[in-house]
Amino acid sequence: MFDTLFATFLIGLREGLEATLIVSILVAYLVKSDKRKYLPHVWGGVAAAVVITVIAWAVQHYGTRELTPDGRELFEAITSILAVCFVTWMIFWMRKAARRIAGELRAKLEQAIKMGPVAVVTMAFLAVIREGLETAVILETQTTASQGGTEALLAAIVGIAVSVAIGVGIYYGAVKINLSRFFTWTGVLLIFVAAGIFKYGIHDFQEVGALPGLNTFAFDISGWYAQDSWYGNLLEGMFNITATPSVVETIAWVAYVVPALTFFLWPSGKKPAPAAAPKSEETASAS
Repeated sequence: MFDTLFATFLIGLREGLEATLIVSILVAYLVKSDKRKYLPHVWGGVAAAVVITVIAWAVQHYGTRELTPDGRELFEAITSILAVCFVTWMIFWMRKAARRIAGELRAKLEQAIKMGPVAVVTMAFLAVIREGLETAVILETQTTASQGGTEALLAAIVGIAVSVAIGVGIYYGAVKINLSRFFTWTGVLLIFVAAGIFKYGIHDFQEVGALPGLNTFAFDISGWYAQDSWYGNLLEGMFNITATPSVVETIAWVAYVVPALTFFLWPSGKKPAPAAAPKSEETASAS
């Protein structure tokens, strides 16, 4: 069970911390520029984004109960591919845009203030809803693929709660972490998690007959690799590594991991620009 819990905890922690850093940048700018009267609008936008995120997850989770078994398999396959796209985009976006995210958010918030309170609410909503919808799709896919759906969901909620606590601690200067290392290591882990979700989606496509070779195995290591052992459960729950993957699944897994990991770890060749921003903004731009 720990395997599944850790994977969804990691997703909740990573996505939650990104959203928390975005909110902290907006709040820090309003406080330091003496525009506190817009804080309720920012929190209103954040609350609306959280509500929409929960609704989006509920629609995915409960809406599929009316589908036929094949329809549900196809739905899960499609959402798995979407989840992989979201994870990949999120990892590389954070790697590329982190250094300028504080400045961009400040500029957008200033424009929204000039347009009025509704624009401020909308800006805060859009800044957070993207992270929320990504989290909803990824978590639904991960909990569906695992055997412990409820526990996995609770682990993700714990991860989000921890990320909020860390974000608040960073904002008030009580917590100092190296965000660059944090996002690098969690990014590597999430690439392997995404590869497992990709493999799961390919398997679903094979089960509904959209892809061939469901019973054509690439290898069979079940003789020495105990799938029901603690390490078998750990590797399957986190990265969907199984003893008898099909040829198509294996090709898909390698075709995703090798280029994604190479591009992610490839040196950017750019040194971080010196930051001259409020405390929380410096922290967010450190990655």
